[in-house]
Amino acid sequence: MATHTTRMLIIGSGPAGLSAAIYGARAGLQPIVVQGLQPGGQLTITTDVENYPGFRDVIQGPWLMQEMEAQAVHVGTRMMWDTIVSVELEGPKFRAIGDGGDVYEGDTLVIATGAQAKWLGVPGEMELSGKGVSACATCDGFFYRGKKVVVIGGGNTAVEEALYLTNHSQDVTLIHRRDSLRAEKILQDRLFAHPNVTVVWNKRVERFVADAESGELRAVVLIDTESGEESEITTDGAFVAIGHAPATSLFEGKLDTDESGYLIVEPGTPKTKVPGVFACGDVMDHTYRQAVTAAGTGCMAALDAERYLAARGFAEAAEAVVAE
Repeated sequence: MATHTTRMLIIGSGPAGLSAAIYGARAGLQPIVVQGLQPGGQLTITTDVENYPGFRDVIQGPWLMQEMEAQAVHVGTRMMWDTIVSVELEGPKFRAIGDGGDVYEGDTLVIATGAQAKWLGVPGEMELSGKGVSACATCDGFFYRGKKVVVIGGGNTAVEEALYLTNHSQDVTLIHRRDSLRAEKILQDRLFAHPNVTVVWNKRVERFVADAESGELRAVVLIDTESGEESEITTDGAFVAIGHAPATSLFEGKLDTDESGYLIVEPGTPKTKVPGVFACGDVMDHTYRQAVTAAGTGCMAALDAERYLAARGFAEAAEAVVAE
């Protein structure tokens, strides 16, 4: 067991955490990034990325995260292969304990633990992820221009995804297991009024079916929740939109969260209620959840951490002068 000390401790290694590391390292804060269970975040399980600025051609998610990590290391970041199991936010140094017993101490703490899409857990879902099954219409909808798609869910996320997909497809089907939606009324009104959207009620997804030749998604098998009857919808793409689960269990009782579990920050900033602790990326953003917005909030967290340390150093110097 060892103790690792830094001026900026970052938990999480997706676009938010690595962007914070790049800015923090360039400011001389010698950040430590503890990578967690999924180094690189959700982009490591994303294949084609076409909406990250700076690349004219489609790039691969894992490659993008490898490049971000290499850049962070190049400017002075220390990467740690560990998973944090508990944190102490009382200060003056913030402490995080890894599952092997190593202790990480930081004068500032940047939380970039992200959020995971909720999945149905049915056969074919994981096997066809990236081959027709997705959990992000904004990320992948572009690849289904002029094709038939389905969206699974009944809340705001599902309705918003279905409406977004009408920008690319003239055949969008929303599948919901009940006979009414949970989404806000204004969103429902827009959905029902759209000529390119069909709603299928009282159906749950039983399994996703691959095409025997291409290995891509071919159809979705449904079960009627009232009669038990089985049916099938042929589709090119299926978007699971049943919400996200932010990785905030480490901070229960220590930081404020909203009703969905996302960390609450001061509006327009990554500042939590604890001075010196900042949250960035999907762990605090339940609206946009994009790689580029996560990277932006990571930058903000690093800049605010630098300012926090500068202000604290100035205050400590002033107190020392008074004491003399």
